[in-house]
Amino acid sequence: MELVVTADTHVPKRARDLPPALWAAIDAADVVLHAGDWVDVSLLDAMAARARRLIGVYGNNDGPPLRARLPEVARVELAGLRVAVVHETGPKTRREERCAAAYPYCDLLVFGHSHIPWDSVAPNGLRLLNPGSPTDRRAQPYATYLTARVAAGRLDRVELHRLPPR
Repeated sequence: MELVVTADTHVPKRARDLPPALWAAIDAADVVLHAGDWVDVSLLDAMAARARRLIGVYGNNDGPPLRARLPEVARVELAGLRVAVVHETGPKTRREERCAAAYPYCDLLVFGHSHIPWDSVAPNGLRLLNPGSPTDRRAQPYATYLTARVAAGRLDRVELHRLPPR
């Protein structure tokens, strides 16, 4: 099962649209995970129309129309992998311990908010992934998103994709 992981898209505030490489990855993926800060419901509609399966949550920049359609936390099982998606996890200090306590029955936690790519493992084995942002890199050298593969209940490949400057 091929995944695309994205967050903090901020369309149309930070960009008019998603980068073409991310749209191509969405078109090719089995599942798209979006960890919030869509900003406008039109992006949710466009992504839902193109993705085979879309799992998303709202973020702190998402208003009532998005909050009416998306949960704060999404939990799903993908090919045996227990996944949670949330926008915010708090400060980076002790993030692994805090998230392991909050999501004890998950194998993977996808989060956003910081626009900073993150890949770590909590003491209980929980994998934490933040894809960064494909449209608003802030202080990061590149705008980014992730792809991953799930096989037999395990994440066996995670790749951070750097996007060209706009």
